[in-house]
Amino acid sequence: MKPHTVRKSSFTLSAAEHAQVLRLRRQLKARSNTEVIRRSLRLLEESISREALRRQFREASARVRSSTVEAMRELDPLIGEGLEDV
Repeated sequence: MKPHTVRKSSFTLSAAEHAQVLRLRRQLKARSNTEVIRRSLRLLEESISREALRRQFREASARVRSSTVEAMRELDPLIGEGLEDV
């Protein structure tokens, strides 16, 4: 097969899964079952990407947490400084 040609696939779905595709097609007002599948795959990929980003933020937060707490402890006495003059 030439690299620029489109590959086609067919999938066998259970009756329940096919009914789900049809429900989603009506709800999304999609033109075809294929559009439902494409949109679903795109959303799944975005969801996985968001979860990976959340995990990276959690890991970064954990790495700097101790230094952040220490900095807050050091700055705590300065919170009210200069407010008496107002």
